Amino acid sequence: MKPIKLALMVCGIGVAAIAATFLLPHQVTVERRSTVKAQPEEIVAMLASEQGYQRINPYRTRDPNLKTQPFGPTSGVGSGFHFAGKDGEGSQTVTRVTKNSVTYAIDLGDLGQPRQAVSVMPVAGGSEVVWQMTMDLGMNPVMRVMGVFMDAMLGETLETGLSNLSRVSGQA
Repeated sequence: MKPIKLALMVCGIGVAAIAATFLLPHQVTVERRSTVKAQPEEIVAMLASEQGYQRINPYRTRDPNLKTQPFGPTSGVGSGFHFAGKDGEGSQTVTRVTKNSVTYAIDLGDLGQPRQAVSVMPVAGGSEVVWQMTMDLGMNPVMRVMGVFMDAMLGETLETGLSNLSRVSGQA
């Protein structure tokens, strides 16, 4: 009888663990912010163009061999690029541009379709830049567990992008 109790207990713990993953959030947002010595319109113009974005692309910093192929218009809604590198492959497309923000749709295939948004507000001496990446993790329990670690996994990437933006804006 003891082996049956042990098996039932192990199954019960497994079911409880899986059920607990559904209590985790289905959407995760990672955010970083920085002050950049450039005006909002300069930053938005750079980020709304594929060529401008490549100048600050944090994944290019991590992977100098990153391959990109632009598509669509050179700037604005519909502009974007396909990418392939050590972190995977996919595409990024500008979906919205306002005077203070640029929003992107990212397609990572089976890994999901996160949204990325960069908002820019004028402050003394430049602009406050907020870079966010939001991912819908759906009902997948593995993705929801990964969501707990998303800030640690993506935060440094966003910080690199902000650092690149600050460096490039200083050259403008």
